[in-house]
Amino acid sequence: MPLERADDIQDLDLLDRFHAGDAAAFARLLRRYERPIYNFLLRSVRDRTAAEDLAQEVFMRVIQGSQAFNRTAKFSTWLYTIARNLCIDHTRKMKHRRHASLDGHGPDTDDGPGARLAERIAHDGPGTDRHADSEQMRERITRAVEALPEEQREVFLMRQVESLPFAEIAVICGVPENTVKSRMRYALERLQSTLGDYQDYAQALGSA
Repeated sequence: MPLERADDIQDLDLLDRFHAGDAAAFARLLRRYERPIYNFLLRSVRDRTAAEDLAQEVFMRVIQGSQAFNRTAKFSTWLYTIARNLCIDHTRKMKHRRHASLDGHGPDTDDGPGARLAERIAHDGPGTDRHADSEQMRERITRAVEALPEEQREVFLMRQVESLPFAEIAVICGVPENTVKSRMRYALERLQSTLGDYQDYAQALGSA
């Protein structure tokens, strides 16, 4: 069994303190996960208002279900599983409506507005200095990611944007880890093909 990270242990400690009546402990959990959960929701539903509402629902469900939380799972995995299920329900209800662009900004930070999706996923690739300010490149990346099949897109976002390990994504999606890796591989192949004229970035995707 893999060793728990310090953050995992601290999450459980904060949850125990919340159960004991320490409201500040839950506030710390909220500060830790509110932004990444909101970002994940925003990239998934592509609508700020919906993402904000769903984020509130995620943490309400955490409060309501925290006593029954299965300690064999990571707290972060449980959070993303709740968020993903809410996204699926939302998409089913809204599929007849036109969604807003995926290329929205994330929540504001002390350094300014949250990074766009294209800036986040291109951050570590070679040639970033040359391409990061190119509106054309950002739009191309955004459209390419948005065009991925849903199962590939969610795995790509969780892996490339949220930096979740494959094993955790597998638990969140309820599929074997090899299936997650296959979806990621197919997503990367599609993006490499679509973004082939951005050679440096396409090569960076290939090594992801």
